[in-house]
Amino acid sequence: QDQLAESGGGLVQAGGSLRLSCAASGRTFNAFYTMGWFRQAPGKEREFVAALTWSGRYTDYADSVKDRFTISVDNAKNTVYLQINSLKPEDTAVYYCAAGLNAGSRLSNYRYWGQGTQVTVSS
Repeated sequence: QDQLAESGGGLVQAGGSLRLSCAASGRTFNAFYTMGWFRQAPGKEREFVAALTWSGRYTDYADSVKDRFTISVDNAKNTVYLQINSLKPEDTAVYYCAAGLNAGSRLSNYRYWGQGTQVTVSS
């Protein structure tokens, strides 16, 4: 069974940091797959945060986060990470990991989704 499992969310104070993990299992998400992070705040639509390919040659970030978020991959562990620094209250959301073939930043291109991990930032 193909699965994506996020972890690492939690409650942090503004200015703090978190590292989210996304462990992929089941199928082989080969080099043609893009791994993406999205987030959804209460009452808002799910939005793109960051993405990369397993090779690491392609990375992309939403303009709103590129100075504070870093996406990376550990191929040996089949795990994708999202390092979030200088957290702000507006970063509060459920963060989702997703996978899709050559998916880029478009949400509709992603076929596989994790269950999400909650990030709450207190002011």
